[in-house]
Amino acid sequence: MSHDKHQGFFDSLAAEWDLMFTAEDLERLSHVVDKLVVTEGMDILDLGCGTGILFDLLRRRVGSSGMVTGVDFSIQMAQKAHRNFPFDNVSVVDADARNLPFAESTYDMAVSFAAFAHFSDKKRALSEIDRVLKPGAAFYILHLQSSLELAEEHNRIGGIVQDDKLPTADELREMFAASNFEQVHIEDNPGLYLAKAVNAK
Repeated sequence: MSHDKHQGFFDSLAAEWDLMFTAEDLERLSHVVDKLVVTEGMDILDLGCGTGILFDLLRRRVGSSGMVTGVDFSIQMAQKAHRNFPFDNVSVVDADARNLPFAESTYDMAVSFAAFAHFSDKKRALSEIDRVLKPGAAFYILHLQSSLELAEEHNRIGGIVQDDKLPTADELREMFAASNFEQVHIEDNPGLYLAKAVNAK
């Protein structure tokens, strides 16, 4: 697999990444995670986990009988996430969403926070997410910005991420349908993007 230019970009940001999220962001995230149906004992996959921003919120909800597995293709991000959250119910894997090193039908839920726009092959990633999710499991795409706000920010940053954006609602619905997902719900408002789909395999 070719080395994705994004890897180097995110490796370089890993040290400062946590500082980009304010206390207000984390408070808002907590409210959004309340909307996801997370219950004790769940095995949750956090795709593009970065330094583990969602880990604490998720691991408290799944408890000691559950597990949160973070995946990031930036080794620096993955290592920092591992250092940040040395808990028994958290594990971190350095891997690419296009080629997940997990067995079929392993996870009760998958979530991607502030990452899906950066996936270079979203269709391939969705078919992998479909493969590793249990039937009836939900996948959530989450950003603390609307798709428009996100595209404008990436355009401002420029470089590698300049053209990183979320698919349009129609495009995303098509992608979900092609990868065995149904019951698609997309919320796209200033300050919050939340897409949900349920695995129908």
